[in-house]
Amino acid sequence: MSLPVIRRAEQMQAPVHVSVAIVGAGACGLTAALMLSDAAVDCVVLERDALPSGSTAVSSGFVPAPCSRIQKAHGIEDSPQRFAQDIQAKAHGNAAPDLAVAYAAAIGPTLDALEAQHGLEFVLLDDFLYPGHSRHRMHAVPEKTGASLMARLQQAAATLDLPILTHAHVIELWLNAQDKVIGVAFERPDGSIETLGCDVLILSCNGFGGNPVLVQELLPEMKDAIYAGHTGNDGSAIAWGRALGARLADLGGYQGHGSWAIPQGALISWALMMEGAVQINALGQRFHNETQGYSEAAVHVLAQPESVAWNVFDEDLLRFARNFPDFCEAEAAGALKRCEDVMALSVLIGCNAEILGNTFNTITPGTQAPDGREFKRVLQKPFYAVKVTGALFHTQGGLDIDVNCHVLHEGGQPFDNLLAAGGAARGVSGNAVWGYLSGNGLLSAMAGGYIAARSAVNLLKALP
Repeated sequence: MSLPVIRRAEQMQAPVHVSVAIVGAGACGLTAALMLSDAAVDCVVLERDALPSGSTAVSSGFVPAPCSRIQKAHGIEDSPQRFAQDIQAKAHGNAAPDLAVAYAAAIGPTLDALEAQHGLEFVLLDDFLYPGHSRHRMHAVPEKTGASLMARLQQAAATLDLPILTHAHVIELWLNAQDKVIGVAFERPDGSIETLGCDVLILSCNGFGGNPVLVQELLPEMKDAIYAGHTGNDGSAIAWGRALGARLADLGGYQGHGSWAIPQGALISWALMMEGAVQINALGQRFHNETQGYSEAAVHVLAQPESVAWNVFDEDLLRFARNFPDFCEAEAAGALKRCEDVMALSVLIGCNAEILGNTFNTITPGTQAPDGREFKRVLQKPFYAVKVTGALFHTQGGLDIDVNCHVLHEGGQPFDNLLAAGGAARGVSGNAVWGYLSGNGLLSAMAGGYIAARSAVNLLKALP
């Protein structure tokens, strides 16, 4: 495959010209395309893979949204302002403030529009709170997987016969001397190059988690971590931004996960930790406050001996875990181990039984551990354990954008007709792993796609 480049020209002799070209058919790109269809704007979505998937398909598929129709139906009092405050609290005040407010305000209408106008069905996960959220606002499609969310978005696009061109790896952005986008060039699997002209371009392509060189440069603490994200996240948006003189932001922000089952390679829901499970290292000890968040937990787990920990829980939590398809798949693959007592668990972990017993003695309701965790319950034998490591899921930094998803020059002024959202753009997690609030990835993708589509419509209206 060719490297992403910028090509300068005053005109482009492309066989097809569309109002809006969208690079990337993940949740961001498909949401944008569906919203453009609602506005009767023609677009083409260009996707490098044979089947649209992106980071969404390998995620849990959970989307945080205040004031959606379904959240209101559950009688939950929430607001975009409260959600934006939660975003900032998790990011220690380092999230882009205006963007956090814009996304928090847009995500509820986004889900409602997808439901009302395109037949998507969402359920509210109201039986537990994810770390950092002050209200039950996490949404999912009924299957509770990212792959199913993608499948439903694709079905909505197919119902409208929206043009999604697969096996189309965009490698060139064409701009004139005034930095106005005039089209793109994309590569086919046989190496042939095709072109497409456009009035507006939306980059919804990718982050850089799948690019080891960029990970080592920008996220050195994760250079040896397992990458559990989409391999197409090759950093094209970063490369184009650097070539264009666009401003980049929050390149140190990313979503890690401290609960990647090994060797099965499966995600174990962090909901178990929030409901009472603990992480034990090879020494038989807890080593962090598990309720602070699964993203920063990746760094904590990777710092343990052999970069390994064990998720430990009991029968009640096992029943709860089996509500999550990802967990069921991991269990079917052999990730779950049963231990009748502390001694058996110590043998499984390979640690000193007395040290492990002392660790369990500190897990009592109404007490607070030195790391600040307050325990809800006592874990009862038999115990269940899953061996995990820390993983990198997706990056949260990229092209700097304003609240309307316009890409910004280094000086801060927007490009005329270049928009970005999702993995291509900065998110709302600040510049470090601990800033990631559960669901921030799909928040940026879907709210960003919604806003970018609205901005594209406004740009087209302003054309002579």
